[in-house]
Order: sequence, then structure tokens, then C-alpha cells
Amino acid sequence: MTMRTGLIVAVLVLSGATMPSSPDLGKKEGQCRVDERGPSLRVSVTGLKDRQGNLKLEVYPADNEDFLADDNVLLSAGKVFRRIEMPVPSSGPVELCIRVPKAGIYAASLLHDRDGDRKFGWRVDGIGFSSNPKLGWSKPKAAKVAFTAGSGPTRLSIVMNYRSGLGVAPLQ
Repeated sequence: MTMRTGLIVAVLVLSGATMPSSPDLGKKEGQCRVDERGPSLRVSVTGLKDRQGNLKLEVYPADNEDFLADDNVLLSAGKVFRRIEMPVPSSGPVELCIRVPKAGIYAASLLHDRDGDRKFGWRVDGIGFSSNPKLGWSKPKAAKVAFTAGSGPTRLSIVMNYRSGLGVAPLQ
């Protein structure tokens, strides 16, 4: 982080100010090109409850402080954040592609936004993470969802989890 970036982040934190969130943050950087050959993640999605709503895939640094952190804060600090969104396909296999800045270790989350409100509602929406950890009452630790992206496309499969009793789990 440059001294200037660090100063900007410090001023924002000390003042309690936040930048307005935008659903477009990280999208330009995350968009795969046709026949993407660079460092990227190709995610096949399994266990969808239905074919309604949208899918939102996000990539974060693989550390507990930054995993699932506010996108504005991450980008302001010069940290990795990538996002792509797409409608759930009406049929067939579901695969998403998202670019990462370089080969390395990252963490990913996938939201099945069934009601279209752009945020996770545990009663309605589905959630999944890279490495498919068993989910409990809190977000998983970054080490449980970390994956290594190579210099070309890296394939992963994410299993979706939905409300099950008082928690969330894959559909049976």
C-alpha cells in the first residue's frame, strides 16, 4: 500500500466516513474475456434450489480480516476484490468465470440472490464458498475457503447452501 492510499484509508476510518457502495465495484476487473486464458476462476455451481434470481460471485484476499470485508474498504486499500453477477440460467449446467489479478491464494463467495435484493437473506437466498466448508453460525474462516489460482483458468465447484432448520446446509 502506498503512503497516500494508507493516509486516505486512515482518514476514512478515523472520520467514520464510508464511500457509497456500488453494485458495479469490482465488475470491470472481474469480467472474463471470451476464451479467457489468464489467471481466472471457472466455477461450476451445483445444488441450486431453483432457477430464479441472480448469482453473484466475489473474490477476496484469503485472510480473515479481508474475507467478506466491505468492497469499498478493500478497493480503497488497494486490495483484491472482484465481482461478477449474472441471471441464473433457466436450464443446463451453471458455470461462472471471474478474473483474478495474478496467480495466488484467494477466497470466494457465491450468492444465489433469489429475491433480487443484492444481499444475503438466510431465509430466502443460497450461499456457497470456495472449498465448500461446512457452514455454522458465522462466516467461515478464510483458511477454510482458500484456493490457489494458477496462471491460467482454475476450475472449482461450489455447492450451494440454503436454510435448513436454524442453519444453512446443502439441499438433500
